[in-house]
Amino acid sequence: MKRILASALSAALLMGALAGCGGNTGSGSVSGSGSDASTGGSSSGENVIKIGVFEPATGDSASGGKKEMLGMQYANAETPTVTVGGEEYQVQLVYADNGSSTDKAPTAASQLVSEGVVMVLGSYGSGVSIAAGPTFGNAGIPAIGVTCTNPNVTAGNDYYFRICFLDPFQGTVLANFSMDKFEATTAYCLGEAGNEYDQGLIAFFKTAFEAAGGTVITDSFPTNNSDFNSYLNKAKDQGADVIFTPVSIAYATQIITQAASLGIDIPFVGSDTLDDNMVLEAAKGTDIQLYVSTFYQEGGNAEFDAGVKEYINTASGALEANGGNDTISAVTAMGYDAYYVALEAIKAADSVDPAAIKAALWDVTYDGVSGHIEFDDVNGDAVRDTAYIKHSTNDGGWELETQQTVAQ
Repeated sequence: MKRILASALSAALLMGALAGCGGNTGSGSVSGSGSDASTGGSSSGENVIKIGVFEPATGDSASGGKKEMLGMQYANAETPTVTVGGEEYQVQLVYADNGSSTDKAPTAASQLVSEGVVMVLGSYGSGVSIAAGPTFGNAGIPAIGVTCTNPNVTAGNDYYFRICFLDPFQGTVLANFSMDKFEATTAYCLGEAGNEYDQGLIAFFKTAFEAAGGTVITDSFPTNNSDFNSYLNKAKDQGADVIFTPVSIAYATQIITQAASLGIDIPFVGSDTLDDNMVLEAAKGTDIQLYVSTFYQEGGNAEFDAGVKEYINTASGALEANGGNDTISAVTAMGYDAYYVALEAIKAADSVDPAAIKAALWDVTYDGVSGHIEFDDVNGDAVRDTAYIKHSTNDGGWELETQQTVAQ
């Protein structure tokens, strides 16, 4: 029944929402069109509660941002209302494109604050989340990070929560996996210079790999670099057993394509950012060995998988936003879960006041499609102890390799 509802509502609810992937705002209505943030009312007389969607719809991380938004949009189509104080409120998603840029992120965050949102979901990308954190905190608006894994997203900001695992965990898991799977003793690590996500993950991977007796070679490439041949040849010449490259989707596609043309046979180990259809397409038809860590693997929840695939194939613009096929991205599952965590916080607070919602968030627990979600008492980080490791089949798909914890 929920899937039928989602299909029926998709055109009305998401014509504006997916237009938001081009930088506009709204979810079936234009932001600021008669809404009264102080009362939760609207010009039509219905109660409205606004949830901000802080995601990249443009820039290097746009592919991931759009897929993360798809999960929120599907959840909003499936459950478009929430009861507060005995009254039903229409949940309106309000969009702001952070452009995959730390320079643009504060402006996008300020836009959501001015729209009168009671809480925020996002962003795909740790750097933009870190850059926007003070804006949300100063405004007293709680934010739920979806897949922003760098520890600095929540550190020192008790208004920022998150539902994903963190990079110290992810880096350690991938270092252990590299040694166990490939008997690797030398790892070559490559990331973008100055990118907090890339460099942070490399540091955590390096610490764990060296602690286990391995040797790590690190390199950084400049922003907007497009020629990775020298870095790939260096990894080969230095005798690397694995290449760890936790980069953006745009860089990953270039690296994989160029590695294939060079005949690089060293396994690539990537982080959650490489779990994307565009990266799969780059590996398709090649001999590249590509392994990534992620939050969810298609097949993990049959009801969700069937519903979101139907949604992707029927909602206006959804198939394009998903990269042209209906492969389910882990970030879509996480966006879906984040929306429901937000609803749980609103219901627990029984209020449309951001301060009350923030206070309620600390004690929220939710069993989502990506697993059990609860927050620690220190930073509001999710208590997560497992990552999915999967590999490219090189025919356009992913195959689950293993589920791994730090202990493994």
